[in-house]
Amino acid sequence: MSNHVCFPHLGIDLIIDPVAFHIGSKPIYWYALIILFGFLCGLALAAYRSEKRGLKSEYVWDIAILGILVGIVCARIYYVLFALDEFKDNFLDVFKVWEGGLAIYGGIIGAVISTTLYCRWRKINVLNTLDVCCVGLLLGQAIGRWGNFMNCEVYGLPTDFFLGMSISGAEPVHPLFLYESVWSLIGVVLILIFRDKKKRNGQVFLGYLIWYSTGRFFLEGMRNTHYILYIIPDVLPVSQFVALLLIAASIAGFIAITISDKDVFKPIPPITKTQKGTEAE
Repeated sequence: MSNHVCFPHLGIDLIIDPVAFHIGSKPIYWYALIILFGFLCGLALAAYRSEKRGLKSEYVWDIAILGILVGIVCARIYYVLFALDEFKDNFLDVFKVWEGGLAIYGGIIGAVISTTLYCRWRKINVLNTLDVCCVGLLLGQAIGRWGNFMNCEVYGLPTDFFLGMSISGAEPVHPLFLYESVWSLIGVVLILIFRDKKKRNGQVFLGYLIWYSTGRFFLEGMRNTHYILYIIPDVLPVSQFVALLLIAASIAGFIAITISDKDVFKPIPPITKTQKGTEAE
């Protein structure tokens, strides 16, 4: 079903159909296509000149594919754990991922776990790998949020702000998808500017966590309650609680690795031509 979406203060008026096209009788949704596009763009960005930063490009592809598979599973588990009431009458609905219900923090946790295990298997530096790959993850998040726009979901509270978005004639609300997308894109630019200036492995990844979690904390406070998962009902949203934990832990971790003299935290030298045909040490 199409939705009428407009931005009254900007003079933008759109009719949005969440279905992009059909293959036979099966609808193909814009949401899925945008998520796929974001994944491919993020993968390309992370892989671009990754060897300059001590990580083989083929490893980046392996990590991305493994990360999205494990990430989807963990994103679903995370969502289900905090929304058990939705599934109490039909447990099989837990497996209907295509109907929505994926939590981004669960996806990030899953991607970090799978990346860590892959690095242990390949015997490559985990922190440096996370530094290289996180810029792609953040770009994928920035693009992926537009899938929510095509579904007209995950919006904020009513507002008179000039970016207010009206859905099917309703009162204008905060377009949280747009805010988070812009915030994430700014983060991508900052990482691209500063990642080669790092003094220790892990600083870029922890900076990513601090940046994203700070934005998510404030945006969660603007979200329509229909889309909020709570630890304490109507009091403490899960995402704000997790964001605060990640900000605190990431700041502590950043300080700890910055003042440490251990070799594991020192930047990895670029991969040379003689190393390309062999396994990384």
